[in-house]
Amino acid sequence: MRGITHSKARFCGEVLLGLLLGLWIEGCTPTTSVTNGRPLVVATSTIIADLAQEIGGEEVKVTGILQPGTDPHVYEPVPADSRVLEEADLILYNGYNLEPGLIRLMQASGGQVRKLAVGEAVKPLRLEKGKGEVVPDPHVWGDAENAIAMVNAIRDALIELSPTDREKFTQKALQLTNELKQLDSWINQQIQTIPTDKRQLVTTHDAFQYYGQAYGIAIAGTLIGISTEEQPSAQTVQRLVEAIKKIGVPAIFAETTINPALIKTVAEEASVKLAPRQLYSDSIGAQGSGGDSYIKMMEANTRTIVEALGGKYTPFQPK
Repeated sequence: MRGITHSKARFCGEVLLGLLLGLWIEGCTPTTSVTNGRPLVVATSTIIADLAQEIGGEEVKVTGILQPGTDPHVYEPVPADSRVLEEADLILYNGYNLEPGLIRLMQASGGQVRKLAVGEAVKPLRLEKGKGEVVPDPHVWGDAENAIAMVNAIRDALIELSPTDREKFTQKALQLTNELKQLDSWINQQIQTIPTDKRQLVTTHDAFQYYGQAYGIAIAGTLIGISTEEQPSAQTVQRLVEAIKKIGVPAIFAETTINPALIKTVAEEASVKLAPRQLYSDSIGAQGSGGDSYIKMMEANTRTIVEALGGKYTPFQPK
């Protein structure tokens, strides 16, 4: 009897050890095991998440940290962000300090996971931030040609992550590139319908320099600089009001990620119309908003600008 009892005890101990070992192994298994075998790609901005999903398709699991409409300049990370970054097989972020809170979190978390600054595939414009400080402008996606460079960077990173899916990633990136080339040409055509003296853009923050340079529309004024962390003074507001009166634009523009109250005040004081639709600046729109992808966002912005400044809008119809 004692022998049988000892045998049972040894058996139970082996089972328990096996269970504990199994749990330990499961805990150490890469994230791919809980994403149905697919690598986990974590993106900071909604724009990069959208492009990554288009290229990655069903071969990867794309998780975006920021939700549509969230301002990356001032976003403060939460504990869940640390967890998802630690689980990632690849982290895609914009760079050029667009998302400073998340960049600090990535740097602090360490780890060996590859991190790619997708926006830094583009040579930046450099703008004065104040007190003589010149910084790279992070809003590189405003030019659809720059978005093509971002697509290529994402494609190459995904191929490195999952080489067996090279052909699928390459094909999807090619399809997206073809559509972006058409978009680029279409935006140029749309802006050309605005009367020459009205091709001037006044927005809440300085997020449209790439758009303006690419498509021939001057950035006539902004309420704040390239980062929404800035707080405009009463003097800044008054200067913008006077500038708007001088240039005679038919409308100025609010943005979806920024409280429109102050730009509304500017419009009232300058006796100018505030465009009926807001511009998407640092984020795509919520699902069903009409700007819920990068391409839809660019089309929606172009329509908003063209119609408010006296041009003739024709819907984008890619071939």
